[in-house]
Amino acid sequence: MSNNPNNNDPGSSKNITFFKYKSLEDMLKVILYSSQSPIGWIPMLYYINKNNQEILFIQTGNIGGVTIHYFGLQEKIHKKFIQLKRLTGEFNFVENIGLDTLSIYIPILELENINFGFPQLE
Repeated sequence: MSNNPNNNDPGSSKNITFFKYKSLEDMLKVILYSSQSPIGWIPMLYYINKNNQEILFIQTGNIGGVTIHYFGLQEKIHKKFIQLKRLTGEFNFVENIGLDTLSIYIPILELENINFGFPQLE
């Protein structure tokens, strides 16, 4: 097993754990839960096309290991933010930050490349 950061084998780093979600709503609950913690830290939401797959993912953890939470999308995202309602967990893709004080507006950061691979998307 190699720790070469340029290796795209998803098992190349023993310090990375991958969680694939059945729904985007479930993955966004990680962000919702994190935002309600005493620290109030909100993970960044990343978007990339990797191996012809549209993938949204967040990274949690740092010392001792990293967890990548991801979801494969059916089509390309054309909006810049996700509006995530704090009370219900409902979400919408939106173009701009809105005025709803009961929502978190999460920027979707489009990446050009990453130095790790994802487990096979189905």
